[in-house]
Amino acid sequence: MSKKYKSFPIIFLIFGLVLIALISGYSIRKHIKTMDKLDQQSGMVSAEASKEDRSEDSKIFFNKPDVMPSDSIIKIYKDKRILELYGDKKLIGRFKIGLGRDPWLDKEKEGDNRTPEGTYYICTKTSETKYTYFMGLSYPSTKDAQKGLEKGIINQDTYNRIKKAIDSKQQPPWNTPLGGAVGIHGGGNKDNWTYGCIAVSNEDINILKLYTPFKTPVEIYK
Repeated sequence: MSKKYKSFPIIFLIFGLVLIALISGYSIRKHIKTMDKLDQQSGMVSAEASKEDRSEDSKIFFNKPDVMPSDSIIKIYKDKRILELYGDKKLIGRFKIGLGRDPWLDKEKEGDNRTPEGTYYICTKTSETKYTYFMGLSYPSTKDAQKGLEKGIINQDTYNRIKKAIDSKQQPPWNTPLGGAVGIHGGGNKDNWTYGCIAVSNEDINILKLYTPFKTPVEIYK
């Protein structure tokens, strides 16, 4: 057999190996592209689901209950600028709010334009306001008074008067260096424009007042 014919098997072998390598490389690249596409689609689905979850958490609504709740609570989230109304432990409404002009820090004293953070209760209710309706909160609380005492903002006598009022679920003194008359009222919710109160629309305050009797707990979070 001539050298020429002996070299044919080697040539075919090399050609076959090259062809296999090309096919394998193409298959690998195709697989990688497919996996990248699936990962991208999965990421898009996850992002969309996360977006929907966030949207659901901030959805503004009110579902009028069939029966007047026997137990109500208000939860306020300053960073989200929303107020949630619960009736018999069920969320029945979420409302947009406006806060104090310096909203992100906790209130410490009169004139700081901050909205307090903590656990309070509704201690007054009145329509004698230019903001449609006003529901006063039990600020300063005993905790607020304790901080004020430690910082030298109030004295022991003022602390004692505040604590006595809170212990009996009454309106605490509103004329101390800690400030007071913080509440929930109408007037609009587009901006943080109040001196520390929580503002809602006039329509919303007329809803809230119906479901929040005296001593309704109000929790205010950062």
